[in-house]
Amino acid sequence: MPANPKYLTQSKGQRFLKITAAILGGYFVSVTFHLALASWFNRVNVLITMAFTGFILWVALMVVAFLAKSGWKIWGIYLLLTLFFCGIIYLGQTNNPITK
Repeated sequence: MPANPKYLTQSKGQRFLKITAAILGGYFVSVTFHLALASWFNRVNVLITMAFTGFILWVALMVVAFLAKSGWKIWGIYLLLTLFFCGIIYLGQTNNPITK
């Protein structure tokens, strides 16, 4: 049974924004989240676990992007989350430097 057209996004711009937010934005949030965890916890364990949980989180963020009303809004949320996790990565690397 096909989707009801009244629920589909009519604007090509909004469709493009949602697709790019789902693919790129979801990936950025997923990777920075796991790198933020790796900067505070055991890096090896987190990065090995990222092979599985990173994909699951990325798919969940893709679904969220298509559920959003506005492509601009979901891009803004994903960029803010990415910047937030980048800040946590920075703090984790300054407070827990790698000793070799």
